[in-house]
Amino acid sequence: MTATSRRLVLASRPTGMVDGDVVRVEEVPVPEPEPGQAVVRVRYVSIDPTIRGWMDDRPGYLPPIELGAVVRSGGIGEVVASASDRYPVGASVFGMLGWQDHAIVDEGEAGAQILPDGVEATSALSVFGVTGMTAYFGLLDVGRPAEGDTVVVSGAAGATGSIVGQIAKIKGAGRVVGIAGGPEKCAWIVDELGFDAAIDYKADDVAARLAELCPDGVDVFFDNVGGSILEAVLDNLALRARVVLCGAISIYNDRDGAPGIPNTFELINTRSRMEGFLVLDYVDRFLEGQLEMFGWVAEGRIQHREHVVDGLENAVDALNLLFTGGNSGKVIVAV
Repeated sequence: MTATSRRLVLASRPTGMVDGDVVRVEEVPVPEPEPGQAVVRVRYVSIDPTIRGWMDDRPGYLPPIELGAVVRSGGIGEVVASASDRYPVGASVFGMLGWQDHAIVDEGEAGAQILPDGVEATSALSVFGVTGMTAYFGLLDVGRPAEGDTVVVSGAAGATGSIVGQIAKIKGAGRVVGIAGGPEKCAWIVDELGFDAAIDYKADDVAARLAELCPDGVDVFFDNVGGSILEAVLDNLALRARVVLCGAISIYNDRDGAPGIPNTFELINTRSRMEGFLVLDYVDRFLEGQLEMFGWVAEGRIQHREHVVDGLENAVDALNLLFTGGNSGKVIVAV
């Protein structure tokens, strides 16, 4: 009997939240490697907001996922068959493996890398992976916090935001304020991660709390959310502030219907800078960030949390956690 492998393919373009009609489960034969290739048994897949954007039929920094194609995502797995010297059987591999049980990796694909010994798979997908590097380079290269600055982070209990706030404290920020949803998340970022204060956007008047907690204005805003949260912070910028646009999760499910930001004029009033970035621009510098992050984690200066969902069949539910606020930390699916 031929061994089979599950894969989740894009069946239709989503409208709003992703539901069961958007993704279809298929069973296919386990692939055989051709020369220069290896077959990877996928163990974990990374769940990131950008996956929702890739499902739309619109241009972006990567092409949209084609209908009928495996849903694109980063992942980690074990090489189970190989016709490649680069990928020996038993090696752990990180790359764009997708929502499937088995993936083919090719020697010519720069994105498939051997996972170093001693690094946990879940940590490699979070604090030492793209998530951690997004926080590291987005804050330090784009936000450029100076000692004593007031730093505000939206999505502060999420995978990236939770790391951003801790790096800001390490680098000497005078005050770090996180915006998160619900008392548990707010308590976590303050009591365990070392943020100076938290704003609960579900219960607080965000603009009023920003004015109270940041009386001299916000020097650096690391934005993962967009929408009304971004608008509120723009009204409270310090002179020559830096606004880092990492994501806009509040509008990913309805970008066409999202309202505009009416107060960008505040960037002129305060002579501030608002800049978007993609972590892919920093791939050549990942080792630099990873080495510093390894040290901070080993010293206990960076705490991280992974929200693991069991079962490939639950990948859609895991993705939707990012938009309902049902997660704390990095969402990962254990295949």
